[in-house]
Amino acid sequence: MKNKRILFTGGGSAGHVIVNLALIPVFQREGWEIDYIGSKNGIERNLIEQLDHVNYYPISTGKLRRYMSIENLKDPFKVIKGTLQAWRIIGKRKPSVIFSKGGFVSVPVVLASKMRGVSAVIHESDYTPGLANKLAIPFSKKVLATFPETMEYIPEEKSEYVGAVIREELFQGNKERGLELCGFNRSKPVLLIMGGSGGSQKINETVRESLNELLNHFQIAHICGNGKVDDSIDKAGYIQFEYVNEELKDIFAATDFVLSRAGSNAIFEFLALHIPMLLIPLSREASRGDQIINANSFREKSYARVLEEENLSEETLIKELKKLVQQAPIMLDKMKTYQSEKSRDRVIEIIKSSAKK
Repeated sequence: MKNKRILFTGGGSAGHVIVNLALIPVFQREGWEIDYIGSKNGIERNLIEQLDHVNYYPISTGKLRRYMSIENLKDPFKVIKGTLQAWRIIGKRKPSVIFSKGGFVSVPVVLASKMRGVSAVIHESDYTPGLANKLAIPFSKKVLATFPETMEYIPEEKSEYVGAVIREELFQGNKERGLELCGFNRSKPVLLIMGGSGGSQKINETVRESLNELLNHFQIAHICGNGKVDDSIDKAGYIQFEYVNEELKDIFAATDFVLSRAGSNAIFEFLALHIPMLLIPLSREASRGDQIINANSFREKSYARVLEEENLSEETLIKELKKLVQQAPIMLDKMKTYQSEKSRDRVIEIIKSSAKK
């Protein structure tokens, strides 16, 4: 293939970027030129612009809200503007294939790819497709599913279950570096707490209220979210971070248990790394309910325990974490059957086969 150029898109949250971050180095090693279309101010811009030899192009994008808002009147015009911008970028860069991880910014890109005659491959992380992917799927060539159950919700003729794509570097963490980074030792197991890329106020508050009891059983690394660190807390065995990027693989290597939201990419990373998890999914009031479905799927497979946010308290948190420790051997045994390497290789194979020759 003469034109080995791929264009990635996806953004709005870390979950819509992580898979792209896992795939980009593979294509770079094989000599592909890499372009990325994202939003002007989204988290994807910060993450992608840190990479070498990746051209980032920001476009206009609407939020595609499900609720009533005056902004809904403006968003169709933003999507149209974004589609024209993506159309120009695709025409100028001439990618042989486009890979989309979803999020609002991906809709104009996939629509423009259809107009330009460039194949777009979509990867759906959640159990049920999000609104952005629902809008983009009709214009795509292939739709890839992370959960086998997702196949019920996407067109059979263009869909395939592939599983989750996990970043290579996460398997290269060093436990001793992770313990040193956190100021921990081997005296107690390490509990990692993650409330999603934006952090969770409810989880943060409940954990801090429960610290005295939790620290009797765990050393705690708490990723709180930007601006959510509480500097007034100074307890041995407890460390807070706003956000962790390059050192995350080492912290994962040092982690024995995790308390987390139930975003698809995160929970599949814990699964691939064999970390028993207690999941507290976003409530239906705060989301479309996809995290609840993700979490219940993992509970049914004995990969995780689940605590609904509405039931979260000091008492229920401590109770569920104790049960997590008790059930960890069963979870670890179940997790050993999951093979993430095959998923990534199959996704790469599909992308290449969809590219213009």
